[in-house]
Amino acid sequence: MVISVGDGGRQQRDEETLVFGPVTVVVRVTAEQTGGALSVMEEVPPMVDTPLHVHSREDELFYILDGEHIVTLGDEEHRLGPGDTLFAPRGIPHAQRRVEPGVGHEMLVFSPGGFEQFFRDLARAEREGALGDDAYAAASERAGITWL
Repeated sequence: MVISVGDGGRQQRDEETLVFGPVTVVVRVTAEQTGGALSVMEEVPPMVDTPLHVHSREDELFYILDGEHIVTLGDEEHRLGPGDTLFAPRGIPHAQRRVEPGVGHEMLVFSPGGFEQFFRDLARAEREGALGDDAYAAASERAGITWL
């Protein structure tokens, strides 16, 4: 299977941009496109820090495009910069923050795919004026995320 995610800039491609609070996520590859194998998303500036949490269903891969990021994975802290990659297996607590608040840009790969629905749920809550603790709790429960 081949998934075309661009054509060398010759033509505008369809992208799904999801905005909730200060977060903007661009969905690059969906679970539907990969038969459920993976999802790829780009988190664009300004970046927000992500508190310690655990995914029960997905492994997550961070690929840093810009900025310096501190990712806590289990008991270890990793300082990542452009071109660095970190694999976070499901079930392992992880968090991330920026060395310079708000500065950074990253690609996220989730396997199996489907985690884009978490971001869709939060973006929908934002559009409906209902983005708050209840929306985060409901989306997190549906996605199998536990916040620590």
